[in-house]
Amino acid sequence: MNVSQAITTRRAVKWYDPEHRMSAGEIEQLMSLAMHAPTAFNIQNWRFVLVQDPELRKQVRAASWDQAQVTDASLLVVLTADLKSWEKEPSRYWKDAPQPVRDYLVPAIGQYYSGRDAVQRDEAMRSCGMAAMTLMLAAREMGYDSCPMDGFDFDAVGKLINLPADHVISMFVVIGKKLQEAQPRGGQLPMDEVVISNKFA
Repeated sequence: MNVSQAITTRRAVKWYDPEHRMSAGEIEQLMSLAMHAPTAFNIQNWRFVLVQDPELRKQVRAASWDQAQVTDASLLVVLTADLKSWEKEPSRYWKDAPQPVRDYLVPAIGQYYSGRDAVQRDEAMRSCGMAAMTLMLAAREMGYDSCPMDGFDFDAVGKLINLPADHVISMFVVIGKKLQEAQPRGGQLPMDEVVISNKFA
């Protein structure tokens, strides 16, 4: 399957085979691909919480309006981000770069994020959004389906996964073998409404 096919056939699937299990190798492959998602300054601020304990999955489902895909999908990924990753040994993000690049970028990280809480949170959401799309397209290429989710109690789930105080939850992505096709697409807006040339009128 090529990238175009993965994009056009990816749908938000709600019904999964609860008996299907992804192999450890498949999960590792999926996560290694997700870790190629871009982040500003290469700070790699996403943190992927793989909720695999059955009892914990039930508790997360209860905090997610009892949506069946939370427990029935093969994999539940809670996409979180470390808001302070920019200040945690930032030199490691550029350790393999040439020295002039390191000398320029490592100090720039702190200069950009320090004292800018809204920017740190916005960056977390951007990073997790790109990682979520990478996960879903990679899953599709591997023969799996997925569903991005924000229909849950963020505070309750944060407590269940012991979310650190300097982290934030962005969304869930569930991945698995579908039992039913997704509903037909609801309707696509015309390109001339969503693609703007140069500037808004």
